[in-house]
Amino acid sequence: MSQTLVHTEGESNTSSARKKWLEKTSGEKSNPLLKRDAAVFLHQSLSSPCVSTIAKAEGIWIEDLDGRRHMDFHGNSVHHIGWGHPKLIEAIKSQLDDLPFAPRRFTNEPAVELAEKLAGIAPGNLGKTLFTTGGSDANEVALKIARAATGRFKTVSFWDAYHGAGFGAASVGGEATFRSHIAGPLLPGAEHVAPFACYRCPYNHAGPETCGLACANMVDYVLGREGDVAAVIAEPMRAVPYVPPVGFWKAVREACNRHGALLIMDEIPTGLGKTGKMFAFEHDDIIPDIVTIGKALGGGVLPIAACIARTELDVCGDFAIGHYTHEKNPVTARAALTTIEIIEEEGLVARSEELGTYAMSQLQDRLDDLAIVGDIRGRGLMFGVEIVLDRIDKTPGNDLAEKIYYACLSAGLSFKISQGSVLTLSPPLTISRTDLDRALDIVVNAIREVA
Repeated sequence: MSQTLVHTEGESNTSSARKKWLEKTSGEKSNPLLKRDAAVFLHQSLSSPCVSTIAKAEGIWIEDLDGRRHMDFHGNSVHHIGWGHPKLIEAIKSQLDDLPFAPRRFTNEPAVELAEKLAGIAPGNLGKTLFTTGGSDANEVALKIARAATGRFKTVSFWDAYHGAGFGAASVGGEATFRSHIAGPLLPGAEHVAPFACYRCPYNHAGPETCGLACANMVDYVLGREGDVAAVIAEPMRAVPYVPPVGFWKAVREACNRHGALLIMDEIPTGLGKTGKMFAFEHDDIIPDIVTIGKALGGGVLPIAACIARTELDVCGDFAIGHYTHEKNPVTARAALTTIEIIEEEGLVARSEELGTYAMSQLQDRLDDLAIVGDIRGRGLMFGVEIVLDRIDKTPGNDLAEKIYYACLSAGLSFKISQGSVLTLSPPLTISRTDLDRALDIVVNAIREVA
């Protein structure tokens, strides 16, 4: 499989730290493939050119062509069940022998069974599904459903959010990387508000409930002021990671109900147990009108995503909202079904909650005395350590975070940096306590060395 080993959001492909890493780790076997890669792939931020190669991926480990091994705490959020889970590989091989493809106008058992399974694990009456090949497309489908169901076209979403790279998904998203170099207008009617960020919120001193309502009131205000918003689309917990303040989503849900807007939850990185619940929005005791999932749904092997809507929102039968060639692909459907089976059979949702609580407790206990650690936050096995220059005003410590990152990488741990200064750790749900402890030691030692 091909994957970028080094990933720091906001880092240039030509940064000095990146160049030093390339000089230090240049390998006889990796270098020729890296040159071939750079010659044939379109270059873009955070992706190509790559900085290393992948020869093997197994469990929590990735290994390059020169034999360097790293625990993968990034995995593009697809490796919930680890790399190459034996049961998943066997199921895919078996399905290839049985039925390798189905045109979308013909149904098949794996596709129907997967749709039924998703309706079963989703709360409330989230019972109608459409499959896509990626999360960006799933969000596009959700936006089309919202327009058709409400007769409106506007959306409310958050600055800094990520919902995909398509024009519609990038329009409702708020990351500059996916918006700033697109010539001409994006999707009309895409309104944005400031994201929930209680760690820097001036209302935070008043308590988490007051903070949550202060953020949610802005959403309510915009919905009321616009008057014709089709949907609010958002990540229930941001993967950077940011946990919403207490009461935030309940207040937003109520605001959507008052103003006739749908609530779309983008669970593409957080769904299927990553946060200690099957869906991250379950932490906040709400049910959206539409939820999108992807990434881990294919088990870290095949691309598949899904848009799951309330049964009452099945209103698009007279026109196309997502005619995808692989809409009912039996092989990707079998991969998704097997992935969910593994998550359920191995108790990975509860395991994520248990190990995540343990990991954050360990980091808080061992890093509490360091002034460069601004915050430790997350849910389940999606957590992060914020590196700052000053703990009081929490000035981001981007350069410090980069030094820590490369120290960890040299010690055998790969992850990503979010927002320039947040060490974002997202291991597979299958990780052992021993390997988790080893990774935490690497992080703690690197932070202490830099501090």
